[in-house]
Amino acid sequence: MKRLVRIKEGKMLGGVCGGIAKYLDIDPVIIRILWVAFTLLYGAGLLVYIVAWILIPEEDENISG
Repeated sequence: MKRLVRIKEGKMLGGVCGGIAKYLDIDPVIIRILWVAFTLLYGAGLLVYIVAWILIPEEDENISG
C-alpha cells in the first residue's frame, strides 16, 4: 500500500516534493517546478509547503518503496 511520506534520501529542503513525486511515480523535478510556479503565480506556495512539511510524516526505515 502506497503512503504519502516525506523522503529522507535525495531531499532538497523538507522532502515534501520528493515524497509527492515518489507517491505519484514521477520525477521530483517536475513537482518542484510546479511548486515554484504555484508560489510565483498565486503566492501561497510557501505557506502550503510549510503546512505539508508539518502534516506529512517522514518516511521510516521500515517502509519499502
